[in-house]
Amino acid sequence: MKIKLMCDSLCDIPMELAEKHNIEIIPLTIIIEDKEYKDGVDMTEEEFYETMKKIKTVPKTSQATYMQFKEAFDKYKDEYSIVCISGSSKSSGTYQSAVMAKNDTDGDIHIFDTLNLSLGSGQYVIKACELIDEGLDAKSIVDGLEALRESVNLFFVPDSLEYLKRSGRVSVTTAAIGNMLSLKPVFSVKDGNISLLTKVRGKKNVIHKLIDLLKEQYESFEDKNVMIGCGANKNEFEILKKEVQEAIKAKNIYLTRGGACICSHTGPDIIAISCSN
Repeated sequence: MKIKLMCDSLCDIPMELAEKHNIEIIPLTIIIEDKEYKDGVDMTEEEFYETMKKIKTVPKTSQATYMQFKEAFDKYKDEYSIVCISGSSKSSGTYQSAVMAKNDTDGDIHIFDTLNLSLGSGQYVIKACELIDEGLDAKSIVDGLEALRESVNLFFVPDSLEYLKRSGRVSVTTAAIGNMLSLKPVFSVKDGNISLLTKVRGKKNVIHKLIDLLKEQYESFEDKNVMIGCGANKNEFEILKKEVQEAIKAKNIYLTRGGACICSHTGPDIIAISCSN
């Protein structure tokens, strides 16, 4: 059977990739001052960034529901084998919603937990697209995604610790010291866990640090997919893009934007880089 590729909006991917492969994106819900918005449906990324800068509260995210997945699976189950790629089950109940819907649906449906977020989860979507182009069946695609785990890395830097402080992701003391000393925190995501790797003084050093961290993980990039992303901070992103294109000779370099799910917690200004085989 033909393959229908799905993912949830915890996975940040280039829109041209989504359009080329007709990827069905199941949106999470973003809650802003008691109003609900379907991620990427009811509000564009630019509208979300602008809204974040105006409000004083931190947006909340709500998992994609059982019914969202059930309706999507029912729509395609008769004509396709379905591969559904999910953001980390450790960060959202969205994966469990997908599993429950799969269990109640007759069809060849495979749910894959990336144990990652944003660009990190997006790496699995990119790989799935490559495997579909190679003509693999659904089970072989999922096996290929599982084999990718060890090679996936994601590093990201929010411009300010203020949003992470407000959402409870970092302590008030850590945020205050970081902002006072102009220290930029570099985070990683691995096995579903978000970790503070290091802190870099000043914006100018952040981009070089991200590239150095990536180079420490791989001997070469000729067979690798690199993806870089930003939020509202397009100027900083242009610098990152230029530096990455000069410093890293990868199989592919993809560009995307940080979606509402990740930026709800990190703030609208963020830069990120990820890589995988």
